[in-house]
Amino acid sequence: MKPDLRVKNKVFDFRNPTVLPSGFYGDKYKEMQEIYDSGAGAITLKSIGPKERKSHPFPFIVKLEHGTLNAVGLPTPGHKNMEDFWENMNKRNFPLIASIYGTNTKEFIEVAEFIAGKKPEFIELNISCPNVDNFGMLFSCDSKIAGEITEKVKNVVGKIPVLPKLTPQANDIGKIAKACEEAGANAITAINSVGPGMKINLKTKKPVLSFKKGGYTGAAIKPIAVRCVYDIYKEIEIPILGMGGISNGEDAVELIMAGASAVGIGTVLYARGKTCFNEITKEIEDWMNQNNVSKLNEIIGKAHD
Repeated sequence: MKPDLRVKNKVFDFRNPTVLPSGFYGDKYKEMQEIYDSGAGAITLKSIGPKERKSHPFPFIVKLEHGTLNAVGLPTPGHKNMEDFWENMNKRNFPLIASIYGTNTKEFIEVAEFIAGKKPEFIELNISCPNVDNFGMLFSCDSKIAGEITEKVKNVVGKIPVLPKLTPQANDIGKIAKACEEAGANAITAINSVGPGMKINLKTKKPVLSFKKGGYTGAAIKPIAVRCVYDIYKEIEIPILGMGGISNGEDAVELIMAGASAVGIGTVLYARGKTCFNEITKEIEDWMNQNNVSKLNEIIGKAHD
């Protein structure tokens, strides 16, 4: 019998557990639809902010041996300058996670209320970006601030599920997740990129990235992601969208066993291409067949038994 890979719980309803995370191809309808048609279970937008913000100067990405440093810098046209984009999005046939950010609670509320009117299936709160000045992961390192942003956003978005995205730099990520749950979060996204990190050019004797530092993603951070999801799962009852370093189906199964209901597939896109969503789903299915697992739900959080 073919294993059941559908993710269906009180928050998520995806055809399979693979999700395009924020920051990867999430600003053009055609690309997002193509990724969904290539096998993804859900699509996350690039983070939308309160006003136009340019990317950091080039270079803002550098590939390393076991991962990638990224300091794009949360570029956005601003939430009120995207009408053509949202008109195209009306044609979509995929579950949409709208990632948003602000530099303070008031901006999160403003953007969330506006985006809620566009009727995405979910709103993700990017409170954990490590490659911007003055704000970013600061918000998700403080349980009081993380909870306050979550609560205020929930008050204005109606029934749309809210997912705060957490940083692995938090001293106690389980505590932060619990504060978000108590504030009304419907699920948790974990983790954002690790860092900030840095690469120095030995010839120029200067940092490679224009911003000097950036968030680290890729295979090397998977053990950190697994630990963070594991710690969060112990503290909360709501679902987890887990991500960080997944390169293949077995990596995805590992994160699911730690407690994730669905998994983000990001940096590996550079190596495997857009078809990796279908391929990784098939690898998960193969593992389930080989291990006599008939439903994905049977292994969510299995490492805690």
